[in-house]
Amino acid sequence: MSKISIVVPVYYNSDTLMLLYEDMKEKILDKLGDYELVFVDDGSGDNSWEIMNQIREMDGHTQCVKLSRNFGEHAALLAGLSVCTGDCAVTKQADLQEDSEIILDMYESWKKGNKVVLAVRSSRDENPVKKFFASMYYHIIHKLVNDKMPVGGCDCYLLDRQVIQVLELLDEKNSSLTLQVLWAGFQTDHVYFHRKDREVGVSRWTLSKKIKLAMDSMLSFSYFPIRFMSTMGVLFFVASVIWMICVLVEKFTVGTPILGWASLMCVVLFSFGCMMLMMGILGEYVWRALDASRNRPPYLIDVVKGKDDAGDGPSGASSIETNNDN
Repeated sequence: MSKISIVVPVYYNSDTLMLLYEDMKEKILDKLGDYELVFVDDGSGDNSWEIMNQIREMDGHTQCVKLSRNFGEHAALLAGLSVCTGDCAVTKQADLQEDSEIILDMYESWKKGNKVVLAVRSSRDENPVKKFFASMYYHIIHKLVNDKMPVGGCDCYLLDRQVIQVLELLDEKNSSLTLQVLWAGFQTDHVYFHRKDREVGVSRWTLSKKIKLAMDSMLSFSYFPIRFMSTMGVLFFVASVIWMICVLVEKFTVGTPILGWASLMCVVLFSFGCMMLMMGILGEYVWRALDASRNRPPYLIDVVKGKDDAGDGPSGASSIETNNDN
């Protein structure tokens, strides 16, 4: 019999964790057969870790993973995937915005031979501003980065064990885990769901994190930023040559004096702004190259506690673990 792991990244979710477990227990856990719950505490400052262990004591199919600090949701997912033992694993958000029953549909799709199953949003209840920017992000990614990205976006996905092993081999930082999954190119299926608005708790998905995700997605998986810089350089060169020719022709044919300090300063300032923008984009690439060269792991696991562990001490992991094999 196959086994499925459900990986849940946790970051200040003390108010939703027990509700999430009760929802999954009521709707899907008895229907899955052999299953495993993997909760990953991504440096939460509340009592999420204590509640995770309460769930572990209630359900013997549960593992609790604690990272040494906050590394971000994608790193937490990688940590959960690295310790899960299922033949496949599905990621699940702890904010109660996705119906747990979609896991059943994704599991059935995996049994049909699909190695990646994406849970794609067909509609959502969130406010218009959030929906607009989310749609714009996924549309840009679909057009410029990877045309396999669903336009509606996807919050969770089911991965075959083979895909999990590929993600562990990639060992990338400052990247998008969803785009890594799509880049791998395994047989993929879509399951559609309606995303509800958040009713419990406060989202920690801040504007700065959203901007970083957009930059990581563009810089890690697309040549567009570099090509944009090259195109701007060519356009500015051609425009400057044409303008120079026009000025010289007018000077020697009509006799118009070369004046215009204000217009000249506008051009200089605009050009300087473009050059600073290009330098900033290059700096992002340089920083990512430096970060990768230092070979620091994307996450550090402090504690792993499974069904055989008791108490509150770090009995599941005697020392800090990383995802490096060196």
